[in-house]
Amino acid sequence: MPEPMTTTVHRQAPPAGREPRPARGRSGLFHFIPERVRRAGLPYLLLLPALFFELIVHVIPMVLGVVMSFKELTQVYIRHWWGAPWSGTGNYRVAVRFNAPIGRALLDSFLITCAFTVLAVGLCWLLGTTAAILMQDRFRGRGVLRAVFLTPYALPLYASVIVWAFMFQHDNGLVNHVLHDQLGVTGDRPFWLIGDNSFWSLLVVSVWRNWPFAFLCVMAGLQNIPRELYEASAIDGAGIWQQIRRITLPSLRSVNQVLVLVLFLWTFNDFATPFVLFGRSAPAAGDLISVHIYSASFVTWNFGTGSAMSVLMLLFLSLVTAGYLLTTNRTRKNRA
Repeated sequence: MPEPMTTTVHRQAPPAGREPRPARGRSGLFHFIPERVRRAGLPYLLLLPALFFELIVHVIPMVLGVVMSFKELTQVYIRHWWGAPWSGTGNYRVAVRFNAPIGRALLDSFLITCAFTVLAVGLCWLLGTTAAILMQDRFRGRGVLRAVFLTPYALPLYASVIVWAFMFQHDNGLVNHVLHDQLGVTGDRPFWLIGDNSFWSLLVVSVWRNWPFAFLCVMAGLQNIPRELYEASAIDGAGIWQQIRRITLPSLRSVNQVLVLVLFLWTFNDFATPFVLFGRSAPAAGDLISVHIYSASFVTWNFGTGSAMSVLMLLFLSLVTAGYLLTTNRTRKNRA
């Protein structure tokens, strides 16, 4: 039986120095989409996981909180909260009625939070900027000192605040032992976690925890300032204060704008620090608005009023942030 004839096809070899291009196949899940569209949509496709978790963690709870603020949601309806009767703007009217006990307490908490935020942000910025400027000169042990400065920021929040709570104890706390027993600064042992002193103890803990963040940001910003500017100003006879005023602070303006805004939002919204330091019911002098809203929601079981207070705080922070950004951007354009 004769063997079948075979035909050999000779392919032309690619030119020397050029790799053969792979053939474009039409296989694939999205082969019907043009390549140009696929390239343009790739960044958005990569953002989908982040957008999904942002939706689950922030957007949906925020929308539910706004819906709850228009309901008479108490412990009676907590199991089926969607069936709670609508109250319209009733919860908001209760929250802003400042001649009534609930509204007056919310206003007092808001004023305390504003004063606390201004002092805490100012002290954090001042300490962080001063330490960052001092750490610019090279000296022995600078790296170790920088690491020590960053220790409060690296410690877990609960561990650091609970240590301060023990230090502020009335009978056996380290603060009273040093101030009263060792130095004799106070006539008797003060109560730091109750009464008016609770405001100052909360301020000390907050500044101690947050100023290393300001130190880190300012120290990073100082790396971008050329050393030649300081050398030239020193030759012209400028002192250290003139260099800080004319070179350092203007060069750090963009860094400080972001830093102050972040510190403001962190401090105004801080819940963990007063909650760990004082417990579920903070004293009147340390009743920050975040703890006050928590008490209005989870202690009195009036989630509708607590949600309305949260929405009001969100609106306030949004207005302050928008005004701050508009002002700083306008100032930057005028200077440019």
